[in-house]
Amino acid sequence: MHLNIESDHNRFKEIIRGKIREDFKKYITKGEMVGKRGKNLVSIPVPSIEIPKFRFDYRKQKGVGQGDGEIGSTLGPGDDQEGSAGAGNSPGKHILEVDVTLDELAEMLGEELELPNIQPKGKKNIVAEKDKYTGIRQTGPESLRHFKRTYRSAMRRQIMTGNYNYEDPRIIPFREDKRYRSWKSKSAPESNAAIIYIMDVSGSMGEEQKEIVRIESFWIDTWLRKQYDGIESRYIIHDSRAKEVDEHTFYHTRESGGTMISSAYSLCDQLLEREYPTDEWNIYVFHFSDGDNWETEDTVKCLTMLDTSLLPRANLLCYGQVESLYGSGDFIEALDGKFQEDNRLVTCEIPDKDGIYDSIKAFLGKGK
Repeated sequence: MHLNIESDHNRFKEIIRGKIREDFKKYITKGEMVGKRGKNLVSIPVPSIEIPKFRFDYRKQKGVGQGDGEIGSTLGPGDDQEGSAGAGNSPGKHILEVDVTLDELAEMLGEELELPNIQPKGKKNIVAEKDKYTGIRQTGPESLRHFKRTYRSAMRRQIMTGNYNYEDPRIIPFREDKRYRSWKSKSAPESNAAIIYIMDVSGSMGEEQKEIVRIESFWIDTWLRKQYDGIESRYIIHDSRAKEVDEHTFYHTRESGGTMISSAYSLCDQLLEREYPTDEWNIYVFHFSDGDNWETEDTVKCLTMLDTSLLPRANLLCYGQVESLYGSGDFIEALDGKFQEDNRLVTCEIPDKDGIYDSIKAFLGKGK
């Protein structure tokens, strides 16, 4: 009975995951699941399957002109009509929430967007020593003594010397019978990545634009954590000035004022220089803005910093221009004009939540 229940439960989970994969594009653009993220799990709302049942077809009952009626007779669906006023006693339709691991989500994202696995830069791999048990030997600490091997060795010796008593099968290991696990240290590369998220929080970036950044950052983070053993995420916000903040502040800050993108690029460059040397880290920078920079001179300054410092450090630098209620600026045109042939920089326009899907594919589709 237990095996049948477990088999049915596993089958149910596969059906649910199939349903999630089927509607995965819809989930990518929804923000509800991001708010239900745990440490390693995400709760995804899945519409429950409605169990079939018989319903009376009111269209086949007698109505006007089909017989004698009485005062107060109902003309139409009657009490079974949906949307009737007043409190009811019937159960409503429920939404089933299914826990899915972040690794499973990353796999689904990769399948849906056909994302290639990332190939970390060779010099960015940190080598760690890991111990692995590889065999058995006759010496070692008692904490590593192998009981079964020791018992077998002692029994073999007693049988060979004629000291084994079948009526009183006592096995007494001697010193030479003892066996211990042996190990060998093995070098294992651990690819590490630093992700720097930058967001424009000037007055022209509204709540909807920030929600787009929040959803897209979640999926980017989920994919990169699947690709690397160690991830560190840092957050920078900017209007006319830039500052580093924590994750919660990054997504909930309300600012106003003008925009000076160079302040964010300068702070990002200092952070990378100080804490993330390029020979130890794979570096990713994701910048989101409405593209309305303060002045042309500041845009020129940004292009210079990208060319001489940020792009040489980064595996990938992505710029997403989120369309604002007040219209978008021309920063993306400046980037495309300067770095059109440079595959280290990827730009994408994100007009609304439906644009998140194509934007993620553009950013992560190169496998860098």
